[in-house]
Amino acid sequence: MTATNGSQNNAKSMSIIVTKGTLDWAYPPFILATTAAAMDVKVTMFFTFYGLPLLKKKLDLQISPLGKPDMAMPVMGMHMKMPNMVAMLPGVNAAATTMMKNLIKKKGVASIEQLREAAIESEVEFIACQMTMDLFEFDKSDMIDGIILGGAAAYMERALKSEVNLFI
Repeated sequence: MTATNGSQNNAKSMSIIVTKGTLDWAYPPFILATTAAAMDVKVTMFFTFYGLPLLKKKLDLQISPLGKPDMAMPVMGMHMKMPNMVAMLPGVNAAATTMMKNLIKKKGVASIEQLREAAIESEVEFIACQMTMDLFEFDKSDMIDGIILGGAAAYMERALKSEVNLFI
């Protein structure tokens, strides 16, 4: 294989189904997509159900510690876990989101907006599930430019040709 811009030219492809749109679940698909694209992999991301809002022009991502009893956040030099009982209290999601966003900023981790922009610049293909758009009454004008509207067949067309298929 020949080197291209420091990476290997491997002519592979990858598809990712993105089904979750919380702050913590938005990172894996965008990190994997941008990393693969940097390695000359052709990447398609198919956004459906709760992952579809990640294509909105304006993001307001939250996290919910509810149902994540093993979620330990660094607080005052320790890793503290939040019991589900506490996570059910009003205002806890907002506090957990603020803590996570502060931690992301403090550690110098790219924002979802920055990762999404890097994916666009790397020519990652974004497919918005048409059925989900209709189901949740989203309008294409609320979404970022350059997305493709398509359904399961549009995804399957790419997935059947891909060497790597991920469901996140």
